[in-house]
Amino acid sequence: MSSIRHWRRWRQRRRTDRERARAWRPTQWSLWSAPRVVIGYVLVVDIAAFAVLIGTLQFVDVHRRDWLWLAVLAVGSAIHIEGARGIERLREVAAEGVPYVNLKGMWTFAGVLVLPPPLAGLLIALTYAHSWFRLRRVTPHRWLFSAATIVLAGAAAGVCLVAIDADSYPGYPAGIVGLFAVTVAGLAYWFTNYALVVGAVLLSNPEANARAALGRLSDQAIVAGSLGLGVAAASLLRHEPWVVVVLLLTILGLHRALLVGQFQTAARTDPQTGLANSVFWHELARKELARAERTNTPLGIVFLDLDRFTSINDAYGHLAGDQVLKAVANTLSRELRADDLVARFGGEVFAVLLPAGDAVDTVATGERLRTLVEGLRIPVNSPGGKVELSELTCSVGVATYPASGTTLEQLILAADTATYAAKKAGRNRVVTAPDRTPDTPHPA
Repeated sequence: MSSIRHWRRWRQRRRTDRERARAWRPTQWSLWSAPRVVIGYVLVVDIAAFAVLIGTLQFVDVHRRDWLWLAVLAVGSAIHIEGARGIERLREVAAEGVPYVNLKGMWTFAGVLVLPPPLAGLLIALTYAHSWFRLRRVTPHRWLFSAATIVLAGAAAGVCLVAIDADSYPGYPAGIVGLFAVTVAGLAYWFTNYALVVGAVLLSNPEANARAALGRLSDQAIVAGSLGLGVAAASLLRHEPWVVVVLLLTILGLHRALLVGQFQTAARTDPQTGLANSVFWHELARKELARAERTNTPLGIVFLDLDRFTSINDAYGHLAGDQVLKAVANTLSRELRADDLVARFGGEVFAVLLPAGDAVDTVATGERLRTLVEGLRIPVNSPGGKVELSELTCSVGVATYPASGTTLEQLILAADTATYAAKKAGRNRVVTAPDRTPDTPHPA
């Protein structure tokens, strides 16, 4: 049996190797099935990067020390990629349709700062080739495009360094001028890469939301951090090369901790609306209820259920339904206080937690949200083209602690029952859960 398993694994590996080899054939790339404007954009970027590499071969002399620095940066990049490989596979899949942010820029930007352009280009090629072979989540033409954007970003940074102090290049001047030089180079590096990637995302999917294509602000903070670490690595190479090992170990620990935290956040978020999901809402609601009990303060819960939402899906399609959910989610998020927590509870139901919300405040919030939803005008995509949906309504149920219940389960049931009562009474209204006394069983 063992020999059969080994034979099957060998066959599977051979099959995988053949598929990977076919994927590298340009004729097999899915790029050619893309719109012409996308094909042209990608080819222009790739050719421009190749021209930059060829054009800089004689730009500066390459010394033995440069080869040593290249080896240190390449090894550091390889160890970094291996150490974070598992979580980066997941992140790259999760980043589909938006700019994919990673910390490889730490090594490539360090190379741009201290290596001659040909060796900096070689470092970029080695880093991205290693990443592709180990992660294997990106098609070859996309890998090539990503590497090309980094080459062009490095060229933009190099131009800035030369313009500020040509005598120090490759490298950067000391003192305040050096700080200015690496800052300008970092901004040029970031902007060039970011603009090229966002352009590709928008051209590939013209209907994509521009805000989603730009990515999250927190992702750009990661990019800024990686460039700062690149400056640190470059400085250490120039003065204390052995300390790069310590920096690498530090980065590996921070990288894993940072990205695990990102995935914990993602696990608490509803992917369609960007709101908290019901699991996270329950978790925070229990903590807020415990605080309310401890401080003897009220707590409000609002349930909002979109009326006749199924008819939107049936008439305009599920894409339109998703757009309605996002529009409602954005409206609720903007209207509520910073301390309030709104979540998508499931389907077309939203739940709002109001810390310190008494009965008057909770009912007023429910009525305000109902009015806002009723006044929405939402442009959506349908099989027949763009349409604007209006006259959207919702049924709202509110419950408060301690009047409606003293446990989270009781409060949720009270708000849910009130929402059902609002629907039964004709929809598009707010119903308050009745007060519950110790002698009165909670409504079932």
